[in-house]
Amino acid sequence: MVTFGLESDVVAPVAGAVFFTVGAVACLVAVLRIRARVPAMVEAELSRAARTADEVRARADREAAETRARAEADAADIRAAAAGIQRENRRVTEELGDRRNELERREQRLAEREERLDADRARFRERIAELAVAEERLEAKRAQLADVAAERQLVLERTAALTAEAAKTELVRGITHQAKREAAVVVRDIEAEARREGEQRARNIVTLAIQRVASEQTAESVVSVLHLPYDEMKGRIIGREGRNIRAFEAVTGVNLIIDDTPEAVLLPCFDPVRRETGRLTLETLVADGRIHPLRIEEVYERCRREVERGCVRAGENAVVDLGITDLHPELIALLGKLRYRTSYGQNVLKHLVEAAHIAGMMASELRLPAPLLKRCTVLHDIGKALTHEVEGSHAQIGAEIARRYGESEDVVHAIEAHHNEVEVRSVEAVLTQAADAISGGRPGARRESLEAYVTRLERLEQIARAHAGVEKAFAMQAGREVRVMVLPEEVDDLQAQVIARDVAKQVEEELTYPGQIRVTVVRESRATEFVR
Repeated sequence: MVTFGLESDVVAPVAGAVFFTVGAVACLVAVLRIRARVPAMVEAELSRAARTADEVRARADREAAETRARAEADAADIRAAAAGIQRENRRVTEELGDRRNELERREQRLAEREERLDADRARFRERIAELAVAEERLEAKRAQLADVAAERQLVLERTAALTAEAAKTELVRGITHQAKREAAVVVRDIEAEARREGEQRARNIVTLAIQRVASEQTAESVVSVLHLPYDEMKGRIIGREGRNIRAFEAVTGVNLIIDDTPEAVLLPCFDPVRRETGRLTLETLVADGRIHPLRIEEVYERCRREVERGCVRAGENAVVDLGITDLHPELIALLGKLRYRTSYGQNVLKHLVEAAHIAGMMASELRLPAPLLKRCTVLHDIGKALTHEVEGSHAQIGAEIARRYGESEDVVHAIEAHHNEVEVRSVEAVLTQAADAISGGRPGARRESLEAYVTRLERLEQIARAHAGVEKAFAMQAGREVRVMVLPEEVDDLQAQVIARDVAKQVEEELTYPGQIRVTVVRESRATEFVR
C-alpha cells in the first residue's frame, strides 16, 4: 500500500469510505441494468403464462367434453342396466310366482297321496288279517287233504300192487318216452327241412366243381417194373459175381429184384423220387448196353439232374395251370417232387391240382377269393415231399415249410389244420378240407387194401346191429351205405329215425372213411288175415 506519510488512523477510514462508495456505485449500476431488463422478462413470462393458460384451458375444455361424454355414456349404460335389472326382477318375480304355485299344487297332490296311502294301508291291514284267517283255514284243509291223500295212497298201493316210488318211476319213464317221441318228431322235421335245403345247395356246388374238373386218375404203387428187350440182359445187369447189381443198389439206393418174371425186373423203393431216378438210370444203361460200376455212377448223376429238372418243370406246370405266379422256387421244386409220390394209389401232385381247382370253383360259387383258396389247397400236402427226411406229420411239416418261405398265416393255418391236428379257425381251412375230401373221396380216386376194406365193412355192420330192435344190418355199395332192418313190433317210425341218427353219429366218431356213408333204416309193416 502507498502511504503518504499520514497517520494510519486517518487513512483507514477514508479508504473504507472510498471502497464502500465504489461498491455502492457498482451495485447501483447493476440494479439499474436489472431494472432495465425486468420489463422485458416480465413480458416474456406473461406471454408464456398466457400461452400456458390457453393450453391448460383448451385441455381442460377437451377433458371436460370427454368427461361429459363418458358421463352421458355411463348414464345411458346405467339406465339400460337399470331397465334390464327391472326386467330381470319382473321375470324372477314371475318365475318365483309360478314355482310357488307349482309347489303349492305339489303339496296339495302329496297331501292327497298321503291320504290315499293311509286309506290303502288301512285296507292292507284288513286284507292281511283276512289272509291270516284264510291261511289258517287252508292249513287245516291241507292237513285234512294230507290225511285223505295218505288213505287214498294206501288204497291205491294195495289196489295196484305198486309203491309210490315205483309209480313215480313208471310215470317218469312214460313222460320221458313221450318227450323223446315229441323231440324226435321236431328233430325229424327240422333235419328234413335242413337236409332238403343244405343237400340241394351242397350238391349244386360240389357237382359243379367235380364236373368242371373231371380229371383222370390212375392207381400207382411203390414198385416200378422195367421191361427188358431180352432175358439175357438180366445177366449183364447182375455182372460178374453180382458187382453191377451191388454197385447199382449202392449208388441209387434202390433195390433191384431179378426173378423169374420174363423180360422184366422190379425196382421197389418207398422214396418215389429215388425210385424214378433208379428206374431211369437202369433204363438208360439197358438201352446203352454198357453196364459197369463207373458207368452206373455217370448215368445216375445225369439221370438225377434230369429228374430234378423234371420235378421243377412239373411244379411250374402245376402253378401255371392254377394261375399262381408268385410262389417261391423252393416250394415249386417240392411240388414237383410230389409228381412221383402216391397216396392210396392216387398221384399226390395230380390230387393237389385237382383239389385246388375244386377249391377255386367252390370259392367262386361262395363269392370268396379263389386265388387264396387255390394257394391253400395246392400247398396243403407239400409236407409229403419231405416225410422221408423230417420227423412229424406231413401237415405240421408243410406248415413249417410254408411259413419258412414267406406264405401268409391264412395259408399256413389251412395247411396245418386240413387233418384237424389243430383247431380250424378260418373258412379257407374248411374249404381246403372239403376240397381234399372231394378229390380223395370221389369214385376211382383211391384204392384201399382188401383187409382194411373188409374190416371197415364189418365194423359198420357191428355198429348197426348193436342197437336195440335191429334184426339185420348190411354194408352195401362198397361201404358207402348201411341198410338196417328193424323189428316192426319193437321199433316204431320215430324210433327208426332215432336209430338212423345214432348209427350215423357213432360211425362218424369211430371210423375214417372217404366221402359220405348213407344209413337207411327199414321197418316193414305186415297185416295178416285168415279166411275161414
